[in-house]
Amino acid sequence: MGLRRLPRAKVIVAVVVAVALVTAGIVLAVALTRPASPTIRDVRIPVLDGPRGNQRVVLDASFFTPTGAGRVPAVLLAHGFGETKDAVRPEAEKLARAGFAVLTWSARGFGASTGQIGLNSPDYEVKDVEQLVSWLVRQPRVLLDRPGDPRVGITGASYGGGISLLAAAYDHRIDAVVAQSTWNNLATALFPNGAGGGSANGVFKRQWAGLLFTQGSVGFGSAGQGQAGGQPAQGGQSGSGSQSGADGGQAGGTSQSGGSQSGGGSQPGGGGQPGQVLPSAGPGKFALCGRFQARICAMYQQVAATGRPTAQAISLLLRSSPASVAGRMRAPTLLIQGEHDSLFGLDQASANYQAIRRNGAPVDMVWFAGGHDGGDQETTRVDALTAQWLGRWLAPGRPARSADTGQPGFAVTRVLGFDPSTDQASLGIATAGSYPGLDGTRRSVVRLAGPPQPVVNPAGGTPASISVFPGLGSLGAAGLTFDMPGQSAAFTSAPLPSALQVTGSPAVRIRVAGVGAVTLFAKVYDVDQAGNATLPNQLVAPLRVSATRAGQVVTVALPTIDYNFAAGHRLRLVLTTTDFAYATSSAPEVYRVALAGPGLIMPEDPALTVVTGGLPWWVWAPPAAALAAAALILGLGRRGGDDDEVPELADVPLDITGLTKRYGDGQLAVDDLSLRVERGQILGLLGPNGAGKTTTLRALMGLLHPDTGTITIFGRRVHAGSAALSRLGSFVEGPGFLPHLSGRDNLGLYWRATGRPDDGAHLAEVLEVAGLGAAIDRKVRSYSRGMRQRLAIAQAMLGLPDLLVLDEPMNGLDPPQIREMRDVLLRYAADGRTVILSSHLLGEVEQTCTHVVVMNEGRRLAAGPVGEIIGESGALMVGTPEPDRAVAVMRAMAGIDGAEAHPDGVLVHHDGVPASAVVAALVEAGVPVERVGPSRRLEDAFLALIAAPLDGSPDTDTSPGTPSAGPDLVTVRGTRDDRQR
Repeated sequence: MGLRRLPRAKVIVAVVVAVALVTAGIVLAVALTRPASPTIRDVRIPVLDGPRGNQRVVLDASFFTPTGAGRVPAVLLAHGFGETKDAVRPEAEKLARAGFAVLTWSARGFGASTGQIGLNSPDYEVKDVEQLVSWLVRQPRVLLDRPGDPRVGITGASYGGGISLLAAAYDHRIDAVVAQSTWNNLATALFPNGAGGGSANGVFKRQWAGLLFTQGSVGFGSAGQGQAGGQPAQGGQSGSGSQSGADGGQAGGTSQSGGSQSGGGSQPGGGGQPGQVLPSAGPGKFALCGRFQARICAMYQQVAATGRPTAQAISLLLRSSPASVAGRMRAPTLLIQGEHDSLFGLDQASANYQAIRRNGAPVDMVWFAGGHDGGDQETTRVDALTAQWLGRWLAPGRPARSADTGQPGFAVTRVLGFDPSTDQASLGIATAGSYPGLDGTRRSVVRLAGPPQPVVNPAGGTPASISVFPGLGSLGAAGLTFDMPGQSAAFTSAPLPSALQVTGSPAVRIRVAGVGAVTLFAKVYDVDQAGNATLPNQLVAPLRVSATRAGQVVTVALPTIDYNFAAGHRLRLVLTTTDFAYATSSAPEVYRVALAGPGLIMPEDPALTVVTGGLPWWVWAPPAAALAAAALILGLGRRGGDDDEVPELADVPLDITGLTKRYGDGQLAVDDLSLRVERGQILGLLGPNGAGKTTTLRALMGLLHPDTGTITIFGRRVHAGSAALSRLGSFVEGPGFLPHLSGRDNLGLYWRATGRPDDGAHLAEVLEVAGLGAAIDRKVRSYSRGMRQRLAIAQAMLGLPDLLVLDEPMNGLDPPQIREMRDVLLRYAADGRTVILSSHLLGEVEQTCTHVVVMNEGRRLAAGPVGEIIGESGALMVGTPEPDRAVAVMRAMAGIDGAEAHPDGVLVHHDGVPASAVVAALVEAGVPVERVGPSRRLEDAFLALIAAPLDGSPDTDTSPGTPSAGPDLVTVRGTRDDRQR
């Protein structure tokens, strides 16, 4: 054996060394090929903006250039609302390392830039970006397409995404756009109306608007510490500190103090030191408006007071929106929008997509798992997508705009499961060749039921129902939803016969009866079998209807989602009169709502297919190398004929012959182990820690390769991937489940992962045996330890395997739960199936198992029926307060070999006389009997066995009372009294 193992060991060592060298080479290659840090230059760039182009603003900017001396494409990187250029510095450095010259800047009214906030107005922020493009023309590192026209793209998120789309529409020198989490129409975003009445009749997003206005006015932070977009710049005068023109003609572009006086400092949008009160504004004015332009401040105050938009407000917001220049958006554009976003929903990105598509420009759509309300922002993936898109359309030799985009037209992040090691959702990417829009590529109907229902709008609009806490998802407010009783109407579907993957905006027709304008909030819940309701992404569709007493029928466009409703779940449409995030009527009213159609119209896109995420090669290469090495090792270790069947063992659940396993450190874990388990048996595998039980279990499950010996399951040899394992169910080393799913959903997910047909799971039979009851439809996070153990047993039983292997199934259970688990195992084996369990609870093994195997130091000490191991035929222990009388009665009884007093009562050598006869004789003689049982328990036998020498030499005299080993029982040496101890 040693001669055969030596070459294999050398090969394994060589493979491991090779893998280590490959991994080290990969790490070194990554380190050597990573670009050096970019050069960063802080600059102050003066610009002229305003309706007449005469208002001077100085923008605080930073310019990042990659190593080298040649010209490279440029990228304008814009920040989000309330932020400054510093917020996007990490992304700027990544893009610079990727070979771009990157310009970041603090928008007017934020940070150290002067001016006031104009909400991406074409007269202000858009003109500023046009002059930043012109500034890039003069930089010697920036690649030019022609004189005055740099090769430049623009990207940003939220406020930065809005300026990206607007700037590219106004300045066609911009060659590519990546816009993330932004709007199409700021009016419809802040005044949505799911009934299609337009923003003029929309419902005001009061909480979001208030948060944004506060952020622009005084910033966020502790009381008294807020600053509008940052601290004031040092050493400057209001409206001065810049030269007229672009950058004074200097190649560096750094502005100098002094120069001409800024004009219009007191005018809206005029210059002004950051955080400083403008000359015409008193302290009260600044406290109200901060660094917002006066016209924007007045608009907000009026809308916030009334809760309704004015024509002027709609006009102002529309002008600051890509929707106002829909026909001019012609640059190749990647739209990345968050699924967890109640500020700028997926519908806003969809409107941008349709506009760009109509113009014939390349455009792709990505829905990711984050957004303004939290979730997983997928920063690494989003950064990679951004760099890839900009690289395709800005690099030398870029394709024509008529070419394809080089990536899927539509990509959606989906939750595939839950990773308990990180306590985070496990994500996957589903892709399709094209984006289908909000209606999907096909639509199905989910019928709803429910009578017409009255709903109350409370006086003052409070207390309000809750769908989401705007912007506070990252602070732990995510997931909290509540519909106020009396203010809500609900319509529910029957359980879904199969899973439903919704991608797009569902719709429903309802009838609303009332007087005048009625405000409602529509949402669709996912309700599991236990009644737990989940609001997908906490999104709600507000609507305002001009109702009549007879009722007004409207079609409601529900929030756009990508969501999987599981089979057996119900859908519940809820209509409420209030919502915490929105402005509602303060007048008390009663409305009546009813269904006006068959139910929910659900969009689908079956073309979306989950694909593997695009990880960098240095992430997947080492694991791939390790897997290849593992496959090679397994291949070397597998002997010829391992897949051969052994016909004479075809009906034997488990046969182990000569199993030996020695680990690399020299430890002999299992030493020449042989045992056989028959149908209907419940075998207990016993032994102290280190006895070799776990190694034996892992070997019979194909998880490790033994050095010698064979294992067969129903006549098929076992190895990794063996077909024999299809008849094996196992539960080893504790249960692991997805806590946010129900027990039923966990079992379904596990079974689907096996790739076997659904009807092969025998779920109903498994649940009946496991006895989980109604708890199977509760979320696992609510389960007790015992319920989790029983769910784990149920998972192992799926498919009703003929051989069930369980490791410590009763660990951590209380006595009632242990009894329930015992009953589960007995019921399972009653139909001729076989159970093997490893446990330290010897009392439970004695009551549950029909047979046991005792191991120590890798060797089998004893194997056989529990009764033979215990030696029940040798003696009975009778508990009585009159031992002397009991001894006399027993010695006079026919068939009794003898009896003697014992500290625990009377020891009766009954030689097969039934215990019931012994008790009857004692009672007839007037001897009270308190208890009767075997003279020793399994624990006594176990301790005696592991205490005996392993070399087989006797340490005590052999007594005639020692039980016979029999053909499948190792002889136990020691006197009767030794075994009792």
